[in-house]
Amino acid sequence: MEPLSPLMPLTGGLLIGLAAALFLLLNGRIAGVSGMAARATGIASEGAPWPSAIAFVVGLPAGAAIVAHLIRQPDIAVTSSAPVLVAAGLLVGYGTRLGNGCTSGHGVCGIARLSPRSIAATVTFMASAALAVFISRHVVGG
Repeated sequence: MEPLSPLMPLTGGLLIGLAAALFLLLNGRIAGVSGMAARATGIASEGAPWPSAIAFVVGLPAGAAIVAHLIRQPDIAVTSSAPVLVAAGLLVGYGTRLGNGCTSGHGVCGIARLSPRSIAATVTFMASAALAVFISRHVVGG
């Protein structure tokens, strides 16, 4: 697989920012994935699922599939067992509900709005991720 040029991540970042801004302007809602998933599945306390949340959640894997088909297929290697992946997914889901949002909601949309809660959440999960990588590579070994 050839290395990415700087243009591809820049274009992706611009499209994410544009999509988040348009979603906020057109729907008056933050485009956080965990909130959208909660609304689309009816878990959120706001009531019945609304069409834009369902379209957002369906569009995530559909958009990835289209890009993978048009540009290139990513090399994916799953190295963990199914129980570990399920446990990790449940912990991430619990954490996003506990933190009132996920990385996309806090990191992309919240920081753009200068939300103190989102800035604190983003600093916390970035520091936690850095610590987890350090521990897994240098303490536990990997």
